[in-house]
Amino acid sequence: MTSSDPHQEGRTTAGAAAGRAHGTIHETRPTGGGPRGALSAYVVRDDEDERYYGFDYRQIVTEGFRTIRAGERVRFHISAESPDRAEFVIRLDQPDPAEYYQ
Repeated sequence: MTSSDPHQEGRTTAGAAAGRAHGTIHETRPTGGGPRGALSAYVVRDDEDERYYGFDYRQIVTEGFRTIRAGERVRFHISAESPDRAEFVIRLDQPDPAEYYQ
């Protein structure tokens, strides 16, 4: 599918094209690392193509603390410059703030 809007780009069979995706946080890495030495504190698994994408806390779109827990559902954009990276990660499962203060 061809579109002038980068947020509406389709997927390819060889992997994901740059565009929007939904996924679940697979793991967190408090010390960073990630594939090919790129900073990758979090790993998200795409619900559609089951690929994994790394990102760090700077890509979490929120006010206040930028943190995500394993198992949370998110919406994200796949980076056009680095197709194994997620960017503009938005949390869909907002936890109860009281859980952080127990």
